[in-house]
Amino acid sequence: MCIICGFYITRQTAMKKEFSFGTQVRKSPYFDATVRWGAQGFSVYNHMYIPRDFGDPVQNFWNLVNDAILCDVAVERQVEITGPDAAEFVQLLTPRNLSECAIGQCKYVLITDENGGVLNDPVLLRLAENHFWLSLADSDILMWAKGVAVNSGLDVNLCEPDVSPLQLQGPKSGDIAKAIFGEKIADLKYYWLEEFELNGIPLIISRTGWSSELGYEIYLRDGSRGNELWNHIMEIGKPMGLSPGHTSTIRRIEGGMLSYQADMDCTINPFELGLDRLVDLEMDADYIGKSALKKIKSDGVKRRQVGIEINCPAMQSPNTSYWPIFIDSDQVGYVTSAVYSPRLEKNIALAIMNVDDSSLDTVAIVETPDGNYPIKVVKKPFYDPKKKLTSIT
Repeated sequence: MCIICGFYITRQTAMKKEFSFGTQVRKSPYFDATVRWGAQGFSVYNHMYIPRDFGDPVQNFWNLVNDAILCDVAVERQVEITGPDAAEFVQLLTPRNLSECAIGQCKYVLITDENGGVLNDPVLLRLAENHFWLSLADSDILMWAKGVAVNSGLDVNLCEPDVSPLQLQGPKSGDIAKAIFGEKIADLKYYWLEEFELNGIPLIISRTGWSSELGYEIYLRDGSRGNELWNHIMEIGKPMGLSPGHTSTIRRIEGGMLSYQADMDCTINPFELGLDRLVDLEMDADYIGKSALKKIKSDGVKRRQVGIEINCPAMQSPNTSYWPIFIDSDQVGYVTSAVYSPRLEKNIALAIMNVDDSSLDTVAIVETPDGNYPIKVVKKPFYDPKKKLTSIT
């Protein structure tokens, strides 16, 4: 069966008959290929379908951490920023200091609003002196950026280009990438990008990903060739251990990676997330939210993100709502993302808790749909805290 937001169809029907919820939800250039390679369920992200199910999420996790997976992440829609003032405009959007961001470099950045709240946490790619992409999480930053540009007085052009990313992730991704793209890709450094061409298909490839594993993001620049690209990568990679897959919630939470709309939104600021390193309060640029962030820093935060372990039977699936956390009868926080890790053999979670109740080894109670269970605040990330796996070559 193939499931789209609760709508069930057979895989054969998906391949033979057009279906959708209308043109407002867009299929990726890889959609047909992912169905042929076993996609069984989709959800909606950035107004697009994203494969979320290739059968068994636990097996998908083991495929990722032991071998490699290929994921359709075309939902990471790009905001392209060009023009004589492009660099100045990009700095206006983010509190991260970009003064030393070189051509060919990528940066994880936050987009903040006037109150210092997080609107998105994209990867920024600098393709040329005045040519940038923002590779987005799940929110409409193109609309925000256009609104900012109108009154900025800066000479910039904003659009969504014909760009569709794939993620090739896992410990075998390096060898698979070399087999497909040649030895040149072995020189690609972590958080850098290069232009490639494969059978005439124009690509940008970066050493980035959303897995906390070694990996690459492959940005297709011609959407008409998406199925061809997916099939070519899978045909070469499958004998080397590559499986079709989806981004792993298990591995994401193990790595302490944040999911926009789940772990943060515009009501949460960078300091509450422990992302102080992405905020420069001293640089000259007067980016959006600077005054608010200065005040937040001066006043101090009242809550912060933490890692917790939940002492309950192994969760059968991730949480689908926020779970309140109590000490005695007082609510002191809530769980944002929770999952069972088969590797750690623990239920692990990310949570927002009051600062005064969030020190390591603090114990509390979480209220879940299946009952109330003890929790303990622990260090995060839960696995590979120094991110050594992402930089293995």
